[in-house]
Amino acid sequence: MTAVDERSGRVGPSVGAARVVGQRLAPYLPILVAAALLALIPLRYRDSGSLMGVATEGMLFAAYAVAFNIIFGSTGQLFLCVGALAGVGGFASAIISDRVGLPLLVSIVLAALCSAAIGGLLSWVSVKRALDTIFIGIVTLAFSLSFQNFVLGRRDLTGGETGIFVEAGSDTLLHDRVSPYYVFLALVVGYLVLYRTLQRSRVGWAFRALRDDQLAAELSGVDVSRYRVFAGTLGSAMLGLAGALQAHSGRGFIGPSTYAFGDVDVRVLVMLAFGGIGTLLGPVIGAASLTWLDELLVDYAQLRLVLYGAVIVVLFLGFRRGIVPAITDYVRTRIRR
Repeated sequence: MTAVDERSGRVGPSVGAARVVGQRLAPYLPILVAAALLALIPLRYRDSGSLMGVATEGMLFAAYAVAFNIIFGSTGQLFLCVGALAGVGGFASAIISDRVGLPLLVSIVLAALCSAAIGGLLSWVSVKRALDTIFIGIVTLAFSLSFQNFVLGRRDLTGGETGIFVEAGSDTLLHDRVSPYYVFLALVVGYLVLYRTLQRSRVGWAFRALRDDQLAAELSGVDVSRYRVFAGTLGSAMLGLAGALQAHSGRGFIGPSTYAFGDVDVRVLVMLAFGGIGTLLGPVIGAASLTWLDELLVDYAQLRLVLYGAVIVVLFLGFRRGIVPAITDYVRTRIRR
């Protein structure tokens, strides 16, 4: 049978199958385009170790932002412990692999599960106590401060203020110049595919209902407690996985500043808000833009923070809901005209 039946005018099975495949892949097309563009970056900067380090860090923070977007952007849970949950994954993986002697892959998985358990517990407590966004932020911030005290206090495990060098993974591609970038890029792409898949499922429908109006979601039959705990657990596992990979990549050194609140949580929150909370590519665009801005101002020494803050204020005034929603609204307006 031909692709199109001339007598009946009906579409043949080959065209119909291609159309179905195209419809299923279309929602993931923005991810493929973004991945292709980001994959070209090392072709220009691969000869510079410092610039590749900056690019790799940008991908790491993009992974953090996507994970945080599942927790905060989907269910409104303001987890101010992004760095702490990533740190649990990083230090747990380092301790399990170097001290206990388990294989690297097993250590990373177990570390991610530790972060997932803590994040799920925090979500469960917030649900049982009916905490709103502000109080969730306070509770998770308290956990973040406790984690920092633990890192500084348990020198036998974490090295305290001096940190520790992680030996596991030193003989893998995670310690190359370019390979870690592609590892974190693959992680970001995997996170984005997972996020898009959730958006298109029943879970995504529940997330949207919960984010728009929690009371209305409950009245429509959404199990708010279940979905909030699910988002907290899944997002925390993703943070722990990224944090564990960070511990075994680059120089293989982690310390209190590696996962500090000011160095991780603040940046991730700004990146997500700038790119667009609750959007698909907002975390990636926010991470790429602010990483580039941070590197652009690196030569301004003491004025760097002032200029950085001023630029951020201007950008937020121009894109109050984030870059992605602003561009989407502009395109829709032009189409209607």
